[in-house]
Amino acid sequence: MFLHIGGEYVIPVKNIIAIMDLETTSLSKDTKEFLKVAEEEGFVKGVTDDIPKSYIITEFNKRSEIYLSSISSSTLQKRANSIGGGVKNYLDK
Repeated sequence: MFLHIGGEYVIPVKNIIAIMDLETTSLSKDTKEFLKVAEEEGFVKGVTDDIPKSYIITEFNKRSEIYLSSISSSTLQKRANSIGGGVKNYLDK
């Protein structure tokens, strides 16, 4: 099963580690540092030109990737759950 995360991007639900709300989680110093380092090391991909509302942490072939999406984390979680993904939405508003 695949989850549409914005733009022309779809990702396998089985590869999703977490769907996070960007506004809520970026209040933490540790999360800001995590995202900064991930971006510097090339693990972060933007899926649209719109302002990101969420990020999706995934793992493909033992390599982590983080996708910035303009779709809210709650909407992505609902999509994942509607297709049987059972993905938890951590720290959502």
